Amino acid sequence: MNWSIIFAIAIALILLRVLYLRIKANSLESDSFKNMLPKDKLAVLKECLLNNPTRTTLANLDTFLKEQEIEADTESYRPYMERQLQLLRKKNAIAEDNELYAEETAWVDRIRPLEFAEAEKAIAEGDECSFIDRTLEGISRLYSDDAILDELSKLEPRYAKATSLIDGYKKLIALRDESGADDKSLEALRKHRDAWMNDLLTRA
Repeated sequence: MNWSIIFAIAIALILLRVLYLRIKANSLESDSFKNMLPKDKLAVLKECLLNNPTRTTLANLDTFLKEQEIEADTESYRPYMERQLQLLRKKNAIAEDNELYAEETAWVDRIRPLEFAEAEKAIAEGDECSFIDRTLEGISRLYSDDAILDELSKLEPRYAKATSLIDGYKKLIALRDESGADDKSLEALRKHRDAWMNDLLTRA
């Protein structure tokens, strides 16, 4: 496991809150999971797939998507799982692992957080405040740099703070790319990520 995956697990504490980390997500039958809202279930299932890419976690996501009538080719994720197994057999495959993780997050982000659908409904009803809130929540549940920056750019015309959030995230990317893999560096990086996430979810 390289530092990028460790970092992704660390930020899950912010993205999914303590409740989600208590879920035994290998099963869709747990009471905790059943009681969640659909948007929270989707966030959990995507997080589980990224951190534990198994046939079970992929099947769970596929089942949920079908129940919600969300179109997605989950079979196209299997090659990433196969590549992950191949990398486990290699030594010093950090660069390849980082590249694979970036591709995996891009795939996951193509299944848009349900908060964005809520945002679209809000703006159609003329509720711009709710539109911004739901959009920011949706962005907090994205993983890939391109998806995060793209959604913030779309929000700029309606939300002035989006510009500073974009700048802050670009700085975070630079810090991440320059960071070491030691515990101290990862902790410092986590704090920067937490601060950016708190800023994202705090309305101006």
